[in-house]
Amino acid sequence: MSREAQDPAWDAAGFVLAGGQSSRMGTDKALVRFAGEPLVARAVRTLREAGLETRIAGARSSLEEFAPVVPDRALDEGPLGGICAAMEDLRTSLGVFLPVDLPLMPASLIACLVEDARVTGAAVTLVSLNGFAQTFPAVVDRRALPVLKAELEAGRGGCFAAFHRAAEELSQPLVIPSVERLVQCGRVAHPEGLQPVFWFWNANTPEDLARAQSLQHSRRG
Repeated sequence: MSREAQDPAWDAAGFVLAGGQSSRMGTDKALVRFAGEPLVARAVRTLREAGLETRIAGARSSLEEFAPVVPDRALDEGPLGGICAAMEDLRTSLGVFLPVDLPLMPASLIACLVEDARVTGAAVTLVSLNGFAQTFPAVVDRRALPVLKAELEAGRGGCFAAFHRAAEELSQPLVIPSVERLVQCGRVAHPEGLQPVFWFWNANTPEDLARAQSLQHSRRG
């Protein structure tokens, strides 16, 4: 049996986006603890549970103990800069991007998006919640890199707009399945039974982090 048949994610690599300023958290949120472990460790584990070799894109602190680090191309280029730096280092067909501040994201959704990206050949694969496309997690084909870099160098640092531009330039689809539909079909589920509306909860502030932890604890209780 081929490696591809054995492991559908073999041609994809995961990256935790950890290069943000963390100004609203007041400290490097990659190292803030959630459920007994740093947020960065949790994000790395989520991608690895999805079957992906994982690295960290950007770092405000020393994070090498958690996974290999790909440094940002330059300071303050935002998430799109981290994506471009990671894709310049990419050795697979697909790059899978998960921000460090989404601690409730299930690995099953990551794996599902990778599978869809491989089947459809999409330039970018995202997911929608309540009819609204979410910027992350994102599965990006390596062919999109020149377009993403051009957007960044033109001063257009928005990831969602850059993803749309890449799909247009490559004449490839921007695939955005509904997370509700994926749950209904039984393709994805949260290991602690959390509803999809909570999966995309950003832990940007101490209050956000406390709320996310209370959600997790309530399900365990």
